[in-house]
Amino acid sequence: MSGPPGPLRPEQQQELVAQLGHALAAQVPPGWRRLRAEYRAAGRHVEADLLVTGPDGVPRPAQPHPEAVRLLGVLRSGMYQPGVGTWLAAILVFAPGQPPDVEFVRPDLEPPFRRQPPPLGFQDELRFFPRADQHIPAWLRERAGLTPPVPDGEIRTPRIYDGLDAAGKPLVRRPALVPAEAERVLAYLDAAPVILASRSNGPDAFAPDRTDAVPMNFRTDGAWAWPGAVAYYLREHGVPPDPDLVAHIRARRFTAPAEVPEPAKDLALAAITGEQP
Repeated sequence: MSGPPGPLRPEQQQELVAQLGHALAAQVPPGWRRLRAEYRAAGRHVEADLLVTGPDGVPRPAQPHPEAVRLLGVLRSGMYQPGVGTWLAAILVFAPGQPPDVEFVRPDLEPPFRRQPPPLGFQDELRFFPRADQHIPAWLRERAGLTPPVPDGEIRTPRIYDGLDAAGKPLVRRPALVPAEAERVLAYLDAAPVILASRSNGPDAFAPDRTDAVPMNFRTDGAWAWPGAVAYYLREHGVPPDPDLVAHIRARRFTAPAEVPEPAKDLALAAITGEQP
């Protein structure tokens, strides 16, 4: 799937729903009273469930026919609204001799996935069915690892260490990180988009003999902007990042955004360089 197809007209949607009903009914024993299909999707992550109520009135789970699952995907794609997105969940109920009962869950509501899709699934969702920023709900933004919308505030920058002693050596007065959390913090620091980079490296303040060791780059997640020294000192010397930055990373569940809006990048560059965006 590379993008949404052309929109389906209402009569085309109804025809697809009818085809879905036939595809589901073709695989179940005769005499069924009710078919209830649930479909949930995010990008390439797809879940489909089917409950078949037989002649005895007892609903039992069954495997949906692959053709029915495919048609649901076609229907979802064809109902995409530019800038708004498309539904991520639907419930369809079929009964003999009755019109189908169809519910498409609003695009701003999170489906009750059986298995939570990975961030890539939600990132694919936004690539396949692009949404304007105001139509990306907070839960979807978080699941996709995106930064919140840029507020009219400032991008924060961390303290690398906590001052210098009388001999000019850096001081560190902040809580240490346990190894497991340090690895997750490092992964976050290294995953955020680079906004400024240099081919040269700088000196190591904790090891003066390393004169060409510290990466001279800057990254941002849209709320903070930090130099490569933050990750370097954590990795090489176990120096925890600024406690406020660590708290921010924890609040983000250690998931860095895959992309940062251009206005946020401009604000981050301004915070680093001191120049107005």
